[in-house]
Amino acid sequence: MEYTKPDIMKAIGFKKSLHIDEADSFIEFEKEIPTAEGRDILVKIEAISVNPVDYKIRKNSLKDTQQDIPKVIGWDAIGTVEATGDEVTLFKKGDRVYYAGDLTRDGSNQEFQIVDERIVGMAPKNISIEQAAAMPLTSLTAYEILFDRLQLNKEKDKDKTILIIGGAGGVGSVGIQLAKKVLGLSVIATASREVTAEWCLKMGADHLVNHQDLVSEVKKIGFEQVDFIVDFVNLNEYWDAIVELIKPQGKIGSISDPTGPVPLNQLKKKSAAFYWELMFTRAMFQTEDMIAQHHILNQISQLLDEGILQPTMNTTLDGFTAENMKAAHRLLESGKSVGKLVVKF
Repeated sequence: MEYTKPDIMKAIGFKKSLHIDEADSFIEFEKEIPTAEGRDILVKIEAISVNPVDYKIRKNSLKDTQQDIPKVIGWDAIGTVEATGDEVTLFKKGDRVYYAGDLTRDGSNQEFQIVDERIVGMAPKNISIEQAAAMPLTSLTAYEILFDRLQLNKEKDKDKTILIIGGAGGVGSVGIQLAKKVLGLSVIATASREVTAEWCLKMGADHLVNHQDLVSEVKKIGFEQVDFIVDFVNLNEYWDAIVELIKPQGKIGSISDPTGPVPLNQLKKKSAAFYWELMFTRAMFQTEDMIAQHHILNQISQLLDEGILQPTMNTTLDGFTAENMKAAHRLLESGKSVGKLVVKF
């Protein structure tokens, strides 16, 4: 189908990795709107959300070099399909979609984006655009670590215990809900401040523990060991506690970036299993099951529309500007954010 589109769009990016308070840490610029080909769709973006991966890549990807054309990041978006490639079968022009995207391509910090249909879902209908924009990356990550990596299911795992390290963050907020409301697990979440504790309870956690003394805190609430542990914060910092708290033949998963070696040999005595989770793996390697993310996002939409899952958006910034992107990154880098932060176009 023919689509007449404007030639130029606004984007926000950076030419060099800079401290967020520097003038050019984010810059607004114009670029050509790409054309959808093959299995790609072209999406007109309406809102995005910001994740820790955003500021990590902004701080580290262009440390020793400077690009002529700004690098565009961002891995959460909701928008409307404006055009489709000739091999697209899952979507049509006018569909409202949401997705996290692909680490190897330009991100969502632009007015239009090309994305492979296999990692895109139909957006939920019963929540706001801003609320929906907050969900893709964290939902995919939490779902994949629980269902694809640890391979949990309600029939065999109901009422077992899971410790979620980092309960009030974006992934933890969805992880608590999936673990409790979908899998029926007994959920222990870490929270060290009153605001994070309240948030974790709102998400459905059964028990709260302070991460600063994890082993004694978990034992204090009556658990000597737990069946499953997922780390959404810092694997090296909590490794000794994880090794002590995991049950024999238990399962551990992590999404964090270790700052040093992880001594997996310490798990041998307990025959405990360890899994990495990176939400971008399927798209980066074009895996045979890449379309699984389309199905997961559709399932998350259904759970949101049915009210089984609640949105995790906690902060909204109105306006797609460099200043708002700086404010979003500044908040996430502070380590004080709770839930998800969204920028509305």
